[in-house]
Amino acid sequence: MPKKVLTYLLSITIFSLIMLFLADLLVMPFYVRMGSGKYMVNVIGKELSYGKKILKKENFKPIVSDTLFSAVYKPGEIVDQYPEPNRRVKDGRTVRLKIAQPEKMVTLPDLIGRSLRSAELALMQSGLEIDTVYKEYNSDVPEGNVTWQYPRGGDLLSKGMGLHLTISLGVPPNFFQVPNLFGLSKKKAIADLEKAGFGLGKVFYRQNEDLIPYTVLDQSISAETVLEKTTQINLTVSVLDMQDIFNQMIDR
Repeated sequence: MPKKVLTYLLSITIFSLIMLFLADLLVMPFYVRMGSGKYMVNVIGKELSYGKKILKKENFKPIVSDTLFSAVYKPGEIVDQYPEPNRRVKDGRTVRLKIAQPEKMVTLPDLIGRSLRSAELALMQSGLEIDTVYKEYNSDVPEGNVTWQYPRGGDLLSKGMGLHLTISLGVPPNFFQVPNLFGLSKKKAIADLEKAGFGLGKVFYRQNEDLIPYTVLDQSISAETVLEKTTQINLTVSVLDMQDIFNQMIDR
């Protein structure tokens, strides 16, 4: 056999022996370590303190890394873990736990009388929302404002939940609501009467030195009264001196 061939074969043999030695020295111990450790215990559904006790007994390091706010689970119950149960892990591994806590409760604002937009903003700031909106005619609450809410203002509700609201459609059709004229000037009161579909009846005068002349002191039909048909409304108006009124009547 030629000398070059023997040298080549010898080199191959030596190289193979070296590789086997390195594999035995480095690769095999690593491979063995990869298969070492223990199976992760299952603590899902356990109370936190008890679950930690089990993990520590198995030489794991439990930490709470997440919280689930829910009414489905008991407060403090473990609802998830990482690594997952029955997974082979290294001894002394850190185990991250997710636990349940009661849902956050917020106090409901009183929305009665507010506009729908104002109610939406108030609920948004409280972490709540509107679930259902109903509408009804209501002579006592201006159109577009809240007349009813459920749950009521001051009650507690879980954050993220929705409320039921009823919004006023205003005065029912074919009905007339008497405007509030007290404190208005005579001219403005007449304009408001006409806008609401009423006419001006008789005007009475009462001397009053504390108010601006021709300020409405009283009206013959109370404000907010709802009528099935329009009518005339009498007004009582202030004057500084009744003699002025007498003079006006004589001049006519």
